[in-house]
Amino acid sequence: MLSLGFVRTVFYNARNLRKRASVTCINNFRGWECLQQAPNYLYVYFRKQRLCFSSTSCVKNMEEILTRNVDSLPTYEMRDKSPPPPESSSLEFIQFYRSLDKSQRPEFLFKLSSDFGVDHKSVAELAANVMDSQKRDISTVLQAEDRLRYCLTPRYKVLLNHISRVEGGVKFLVDLKADVIEILASKTSDSPHIRDLNGTLKCMLSEWFSVGLLSLERVTWKSPCELLQKISQYEAVHPVRNWTDIKRRVGPYRRCYVFTHGAMPGEPLVVLHVALKEEISDNIQTIVRGFSPLDAVEDINKVNAAVFYSISSTQPGLQGVELGNYLIKRVVRELQGEFPHLNQFSSLSPIPGFTNWLLGLLNEQRKEGPSNRILSDMEFRDIEEITGGRAYETMRKLLSTNEWVSSGRLVKALEPVLMRLCAWYLYGEKHRGYALNPVANFHLQNGATMWRLNWQADTSPRGLSASCGMMVNYRYFLQDTSANSGRYLKTKEIEASDQIRNLVLQFQKASKL
Repeated sequence: MLSLGFVRTVFYNARNLRKRASVTCINNFRGWECLQQAPNYLYVYFRKQRLCFSSTSCVKNMEEILTRNVDSLPTYEMRDKSPPPPESSSLEFIQFYRSLDKSQRPEFLFKLSSDFGVDHKSVAELAANVMDSQKRDISTVLQAEDRLRYCLTPRYKVLLNHISRVEGGVKFLVDLKADVIEILASKTSDSPHIRDLNGTLKCMLSEWFSVGLLSLERVTWKSPCELLQKISQYEAVHPVRNWTDIKRRVGPYRRCYVFTHGAMPGEPLVVLHVALKEEISDNIQTIVRGFSPLDAVEDINKVNAAVFYSISSTQPGLQGVELGNYLIKRVVRELQGEFPHLNQFSSLSPIPGFTNWLLGLLNEQRKEGPSNRILSDMEFRDIEEITGGRAYETMRKLLSTNEWVSSGRLVKALEPVLMRLCAWYLYGEKHRGYALNPVANFHLQNGATMWRLNWQADTSPRGLSASCGMMVNYRYFLQDTSANSGRYLKTKEIEASDQIRNLVLQFQKASKL
């Protein structure tokens, strides 16, 4: 029997969620249409609570659940003849996993990957057979290799394949992969079995989400409310403020595209926002704050440039699966079909991590003293004169709090310093030979040119904290993207404009790093 206190808690939470759902819908979306999402909450809440009651016993029964649902790998001879397991096995596995607390899932995934993985003894025997077959005919060699390849399939992969065929199964596996990524990132488990499970899931998802199986959709104000709500929630670069904001982002002189997959209907996988402009934008405020009237008719003569100002991957479990680069290429073709004269394509990208990198650099300078400086003598004196303090220490404090933007003199004095430092951060700071900045690395892999660094391009608190208000355009010269991409991936050479190269040269001359 449920206690009276628990029942009261359930109804209290249900009532509060419906209130929050009402406020969310009224403030952000198309009014009462969205309130239909709230009534089922009580059922969902009771169902989740019921599953949570059994979570302790679930831990004890992990072995039983896995043994019952993870079949042995069929023999090599029966690999294409074995009947599939009943759908109930997949559903039981899904329900059990969802009933586990977050803290219990690492243990469950460790048991799955370690106890139901590859049969290492059989692999060793078959590997020896491959070695022995080398002196025989090629047909025998190939068959021995095929047997070994088949034996390297983890037992759990058979179950994962069958889970993908039940309703909602692919989405479940994407979320499962997200859990595995989180476990590895948090060092909750550093098991090689968990890493192998991660690799297996990545290979499976890469096949299922290949670009040929994805659908490109343009999002408009007439799109389903649920889709608009998800796009608003998933926006990771420039947060959506209210329903008018999202309406404008899909309105005149704006385009929004998503990739979807047939196995995850209504779920955007990656979202790209585009501004149609007369020229390539150097300031995000003109895009996210400056809109045309909602009833405006687009003038084709004013559409000379397409600016990709936000791209967001929505599924953490698809990390490592290439989607964003294909979306940009598909959208370019789509826009060229709509505007045949359009030939300017560029991003207007944030520079996450620059401020943190710079603060670390300033901290080193403060410790090492003037022998290893990033400021010229004149800049050093100007900053100390304006601030009345020691240059590096004061800069570090002001950049940490964004207080420097309130002083016009300081903004002017810091512009050349921060511009050349940021250019070096994008162009010169590397990770395994490639650009350290993840956004730069993404666009450079796609074949874009590091084209223009923009001062005071994002003066929002978020923009100032991330990159001292600077943004960068990565320009897509369509005739050069393939060659640029190949050169960057093979030789790690960055294609950059004269502006970027000149700023890098200034950094190298002014700095002793």
